[in-house]
Amino acid sequence: MTDSVISHSLIFSQPFSHAEQRVLTPDAIAFLESVVARFAPQREALLLARQQRQLRYDQGYLPDFDMETASIRESEWRIQPIPADLVDRRVEITGPPDRKMVINALNANVKVFMADFEDSLSPEWKKLIEGQLTLQEAVQGTLSFTSDNGKIYQLGATPAVLMCRVRGLHLSEKHVSWQGEAIPGGLFDFALYFFHNVRPLLAKGSGPYFYLPKTESWQEIAWWREIFSFSEDHFDLPRGTIKATVLIETLPAVFQMDEILWNLRDHITGLNCGRWDYIFSYIKTLKQHADRVLPDRQSVTMDQPFLNAYSRLLIKTCHRRGAFAMGGMSALIPAKDPSRNAWVLQRVKEDKQREAGNGHDGTWIAHPGLADTAMAVFDAALGRRSNQLHILREEDAPITAEQLLAPCPGERTEAGMRANIRVALHYLEAWISGNGCVPIDGLMEDAATAEIARTSIWQWIRHQQRLSNGQLVTAELFLRWLNEELHLLQNALGETHFSAGRYSDAAQLMAQITTERELVSFLTLPGYRLIPQTEELLP
Repeated sequence: MTDSVISHSLIFSQPFSHAEQRVLTPDAIAFLESVVARFAPQREALLLARQQRQLRYDQGYLPDFDMETASIRESEWRIQPIPADLVDRRVEITGPPDRKMVINALNANVKVFMADFEDSLSPEWKKLIEGQLTLQEAVQGTLSFTSDNGKIYQLGATPAVLMCRVRGLHLSEKHVSWQGEAIPGGLFDFALYFFHNVRPLLAKGSGPYFYLPKTESWQEIAWWREIFSFSEDHFDLPRGTIKATVLIETLPAVFQMDEILWNLRDHITGLNCGRWDYIFSYIKTLKQHADRVLPDRQSVTMDQPFLNAYSRLLIKTCHRRGAFAMGGMSALIPAKDPSRNAWVLQRVKEDKQREAGNGHDGTWIAHPGLADTAMAVFDAALGRRSNQLHILREEDAPITAEQLLAPCPGERTEAGMRANIRVALHYLEAWISGNGCVPIDGLMEDAATAEIARTSIWQWIRHQQRLSNGQLVTAELFLRWLNEELHLLQNALGETHFSAGRYSDAAQLMAQITTERELVSFLTLPGYRLIPQTEELLP
């Protein structure tokens, strides 16, 4: 065992225990290296294009449909056929690739489980390696887990279809470097999952299915198209063996949905309304536009005109091209109190009824306890059909850029601002401690919802918003309330529990990224630096 492992041009900073040796085999490393060498350099140009685009928005321009690609939007074409095991996706569940979570999710009353290496996973090295091992065993059908009290969890006879969400373009994998730079995290996740699982997945009648997050342009999707084609050729597989669903969770991407579908037409199966990241992106993209400051997060619901327009445009665009239009995540989770739980299930039911009524082909949940409720809604809407591709929304008037960018009414309150502070503080502490998916105040929070919380406060400070009680939102007010919420949390947890956590580090990070003059594009970027190098895994 050595302090670092070198593979021609890839350098691994972590020691290789038995677990690493099972994932990072010589052949797997060779494939990862070939993907990185071929595609990592292009990533820098794509990230630079993001910065240049944002600079224009900061100068007063607004996102819009691109006239240069109008021919793609106006002509008739369709994506390639969708695999048989993805024709019915009426309920999908998401979560990190934790052994118990994966078993419970695959066994739940859902059609698809999306194993998430992105927003719901804190990218500790051991979690990434264990996640890859867990998914290998899930594909092979051998995955099991024994809890501390001796309870055994095993896969059922008919598990859900497995999909893998890789990390976004902006995220690096700091434990592996190439030519002196950390490699793209998404390439690490993709290459290892694809290499180890493509043959067994195809042998069982499924395939390598992925979710692509945080896309901001069709050029980024064209990059993934080339990665997919390169990987298929490497394994002598037919074009289109790899299938992907693209999350439309950024404001720039909603204006390029046809172009995204076109550029990935051999590989794509649909688009997904990533509503929480989309709200975050609305704030971030329009951060310098004083007339488009959002209210309390609780007021920004899918029936708001700008979000309703986003949902309807996604459905109309996808179904015209033969692609699925997936609904968004319900962040609510079941409660132990019967009255509270009844309220939760009713809210989830209403949310899913709205999605099904609009024409979505399926929806997302974050907890198996919501599966039956969501499934019942889509069963009722679909009847004998497997999806709603027949709903073309041809009667809809054209959706304009003005509708997609419309300001959102609602109050900004002290309660809302304090709730934002608590959510971001709780989540940041959990994330830098190794947990990327956290139940807080009855909601399953991940990076997307924490991003809404901290960027809202940043924007309120930047544009000198007043709360409903007349208070001016300033950096000083925020820092005072942050300190108050930190002390309330300390009292609630007790000194022993509080001191064992990283709440002070989280508060310091939140103070920094919320009061800086320039808005940090993703909280996970400075947060990643606070995740320590990890110890080697158990064999």
